[in-house]
Amino acid sequence: MSLTEKAAPPEEMKRGLKNRHLQLIAIGGAIGTGLFMGSGRLVSVSGPSILFVYAIIGFFVFFIMRALGELLLSNLHYKTFGDIAKDMLGPWAGFFVSWNYWFSWVIACVADITAIVGYTRFFWPDVSLWVPAGAAALILLLLNLQPVKWFGEMEFWFAIIKIVAILALITTGILLLLTGFTHNGVQASITHVWDLGGMFPMGFSGFVLGFQMGVFSFIGVELVGTTAAETENPRRTLPKAINSIVVRILIFYVGSLTVIMSITPWSELKAGESPFVQTFLLAGFVPAALVMNLVVLTSAASSANSGVYSGTRMLFGLSKDGHAPRGLALTDSRGVPTRAVFTTAVLLFTAIPLLYAGDGVVAAFDFVSTMCASLVIFTWGSVVVSYIVYRRRHPDRHAASKFRLPFAAVTPWAILGFFVFIVVALLYSEGTRYATLATPVWFLLLTVFWQIRKRQLIRAGRPLTGSIPTVRHPLDEE
Repeated sequence: MSLTEKAAPPEEMKRGLKNRHLQLIAIGGAIGTGLFMGSGRLVSVSGPSILFVYAIIGFFVFFIMRALGELLLSNLHYKTFGDIAKDMLGPWAGFFVSWNYWFSWVIACVADITAIVGYTRFFWPDVSLWVPAGAAALILLLLNLQPVKWFGEMEFWFAIIKIVAILALITTGILLLLTGFTHNGVQASITHVWDLGGMFPMGFSGFVLGFQMGVFSFIGVELVGTTAAETENPRRTLPKAINSIVVRILIFYVGSLTVIMSITPWSELKAGESPFVQTFLLAGFVPAALVMNLVVLTSAASSANSGVYSGTRMLFGLSKDGHAPRGLALTDSRGVPTRAVFTTAVLLFTAIPLLYAGDGVVAAFDFVSTMCASLVIFTWGSVVVSYIVYRRRHPDRHAASKFRLPFAAVTPWAILGFFVFIVVALLYSEGTRYATLATPVWFLLLTVFWQIRKRQLIRAGRPLTGSIPTVRHPLDEE
């Protein structure tokens, strides 16, 4: 053990995030690579019906976050989704949920790095794939070795860049619509959204296909739950962050894509390229396209940075529970779980062989984003099932909660039904079927690892998981 490291209790994951950090992280988590890059593919397969896809997914995501918010505030000793699962469903659930969430973020970060490579080649078309991929992985490692307050500060400014860029695009688009802007004989008009075959030009099948990548677009919105554990006053800040999700989805997803498809007919947008950049290029605003490409590049970096942060905290919790090597719970003198950071970040370099194994950036991005979507459905599902158990086991907590899930008796079951629909949609298309079918292999491995670890803990006379105190946290403020 080095002089700068020590075995740290969970409380040494210091609450260094302030309200402004949490609010901007919540916004930034909902604006990621899936929107900036994945929406191009979605438009190509779904047409304008992608607006309904985003609205529907966003509707259910809001209620998932409301359930998560009530759970987190019912006991502020919950640090991660794994803590909730192990308390409500049992030690095995904490093991499965925590490892699955960690792995899903590793995959999501790999997807972000492939996107970064694509954005970089916009400026340097001949650059070798391994150069931007390796540089991105190394920078992410260095960023996450900093204290949590620096993570909050970085994500705060990353989120501001994304917000300003999208609002600038929307404002510019509205001005072009009002002035009747014309380029290459095509006048900007809101009618472009529906005048090329209606709102469902690809039929019902195209509409269903949109849900595949659509789910990936929302991965990261649950970061608000992970960061709440390191926020100074979660009872005050968490409800604000979650309640603003609806407005964010309407503006950043539905609003921005409506403007994009009004300026540029959706049939001209190409899969595998960011429609945000394409719009400015097709409209003849090359300097604006260059700036927007820089924005989407920083957005992918921001998403990956959040992923490494979240995955690291999950790995830290696994070590504390005895479900991962003990050394991963070591922190340095600043409270940074350095070994968990290294273990998570080093896997990001797998993006390099992946880029060379397939047909390039687009194929790699599609595969990893599909697998990530499958895994995150499991994580979100664990939150919903935990909430059902929580209401049955602790009706007093539910009744006393000041931040309850609306229509709590039926909403969780509606969400679970929606998840079944998403899985069917992922299996529907050949492009996403194989990545989805590969997912059960991961859960089979987890089953084997759990059985091995459980026997080791029993033989050692250790509990199957760490305990979750039920008393109020000293920083819990009403």
